[in-house]
Order: sequence, then structure tokens, then C-alpha cells
Amino acid sequence: MVALKLFNTQCGVTEVVPRLAEVEADIQGLVEAHMETMLGVTFLASEYVIDCVDGGRIDSLALDENGAPVIIEYKRGTAAGVINQGLYYMAWLTTQKDAFRNLVRDRLGVTAASQILWSAPRLICVAGDFTRYDAHAVREHRRSIDLVRYRYFGSYHFGLETVASVTGQSAASQRVRRRMAGLPTARRQGGAMTELAAAVDEAMVGLGGGITRVQRKQYTAYQRLRNFACVCPPQQTKLLVYLKADPKKVDLVPGFTRDVTGLGHHGTGDLEVQLRTERDLERAQELFRLSYAAA
Repeated sequence: MVALKLFNTQCGVTEVVPRLAEVEADIQGLVEAHMETMLGVTFLASEYVIDCVDGGRIDSLALDENGAPVIIEYKRGTAAGVINQGLYYMAWLTTQKDAFRNLVRDRLGVTAASQILWSAPRLICVAGDFTRYDAHAVREHRRSIDLVRYRYFGSYHFGLETVASVTGQSAASQRVRRRMAGLPTARRQGGAMTELAAAVDEAMVGLGGGITRVQRKQYTAYQRLRNFACVCPPQQTKLLVYLKADPKKVDLVPGFTRDVTGLGHHGTGDLEVQLRTERDLERAQELFRLSYAAA
């Protein structure tokens, strides 16, 4: 569960009892005000009116930390129709890229607009609850969809819990996998560092459920709503991994771990881990778990 502590000006003790919002707008307003903390995405627009024959109004538009477009829809109670509504908006997004690109340019600048990851648009549905049919439905779609349950806890806490998370597969990524599958084993491996990268991938995916990969040219991100690890392409003698673990809470070891807070690098995360051997990967497992838990 991802929890955000909220403060108000009133004193006293409030009984912490899970509850739903009074109205849907309360959830939307709270999430939009703390979107980066709660969902790991950057807010772009609220109640965005789409220009198409049937019309519509997207609750929230955002851009995630990998540059992927994000549509967020909210429901106060059980999510009746919210998935289909979100898919309708995603269909609009894929045919109206210029409108979204212009929005990103106006809010975040030309560079961000030029680096949008069109191959991996995301839908996040935030609701009081979901049925087992909803969780099944998202697995049937070739889209990246996250179902997130919310709860208020008294007046001071708000919690989010991922119920289901599915990564869509773009046609381009499927073609790459088909080409890789047809290559001889020796060519696919391409050396010790590539083999090490494959072992890191296995370790990341094996950390738990709800993990999705996002492939960018500069790195591969592993996420649970937000990134918890980014793995850069293998170098000649080492593999760089960036984690969301707090460097201040880690005993840094020269040549193995480094605090890169404020330093430019590909991917996201302030803890750099340098892997050169399988033994380094074994040493890094606890750091991987720490970062996964933090996400």
C-alpha cells in the first residue's frame, strides 16, 4: 500500500476507520494535488475536454517518469464502467497525438514533448473497489492498465493499493521479441555483461507481483505504478542500475554503490548500483528488495 500522511490545522485525535470519499471530486482533487507522490506521474490537466464526435472529459492527464502518457479516471465506489471509459479515452489519445504533445509542450517544455513514449500509454483507474470481473477484464486488453483501490483513514491518512496491473505490448516490442527469438543463442547472449543483464531482469521480475517493464532506448524501467529500478544497457565491464532506495539509509561501498542525488543520469532513482559479476548481483538483492518495497 502507498500511503500519504495529510495534515490539517485542527488538533485532537481522530479515530482511524477506513472510509470512502463523500464525493468523487474529493478523490480527484487530493490525487491531483499529490500526484507525483502517490502515483509517480507529473500532472498535466484536469477535466480535459476531448475533441471528437462523441465528446468526453478526461478526469486527469499526466506524464509518467518514463515519458508515457497517463490517463487517470476516478470513481467513488465500485468501478462500474470506469475501465471501458478509460479505454475510450486511450483510443482518442492514440489518434490525437498532436493535442497531447502540445499539452506536454505547454506544461513541461519542448524537450519533454519530443520524448513522449507513445508505445506505452497507461490507464490508471482509482476507485473505492473493483470486482473480480474488472481484474479479469484488464488482463484481456493489450493495454497498460492499473486498478488502484483507495481509502481514507480518519482525517490524516489516505491510502492507495494496487489491485491489478497489466502491461500492454506494443507491436514494435513484439517484433523485437520475435527477432530475438530467431537469433542463435550465442548472438543473443553477446557476452558476459549481456548475460548479467538477463540475470538482473530475472531478479527484478521475481521480486513480487504487479511488476511491469517499460523499455526506453536509454534504460529499462521496472515499476509498480512508479519506477523502483532502472537498468541501463550493458557497458563493456559493468552494468548500472538505479534504484529508488534512499542512499542515506544505505552503507555505500566505493565501486559498488553511489549516491547520485542531483547528478544527471539515465533512468530514475538516486542510488546507483554497479554490477560487474554474479557475486555483485547477489550483494545487490537486498537493495533491489528495499527499492521494490518502497514503491
